[in-house]
Amino acid sequence: QLQASGGGLVQAGGSLRLSCTASGRAFLYVMGWFRQAPGKEREFVAAISWSGGSTAYADSVKGRFTISRDNAKNTVYLQMNSLKPEDTAVYYCAQGRRVTMNGDEYRSWGQGTQLTVSS
Repeated sequence: QLQASGGGLVQAGGSLRLSCTASGRAFLYVMGWFRQAPGKEREFVAAISWSGGSTAYADSVKGRFTISRDNAKNTVYLQMNSLKPEDTAVYYCAQGRRVTMNGDEYRSWGQGTQLTVSS
């Protein structure tokens, strides 16, 4: 089971950090962040390997977002800086077997957390 948290309302240019906590063996995987804005399809945001040695980012967030994880706490983070109104979406975390942008390869989607960026 995955639980995302940390969303909220922030002004453009601001920062926020999302967390996703997993229970039990759910954390022994690649972890990914995805987002879905109203009326749009779900899109990949970032992913990180179990060791943290491999990461991937969507072009739209590269240089602004940083994914990290603390395996001792079964938690993966998404540090979001220089936020834009177009980052507004519900953010979800999920587990996968490899670092990939393909959402179909992820499972155990957690409950999302809403991020709203005001202009």
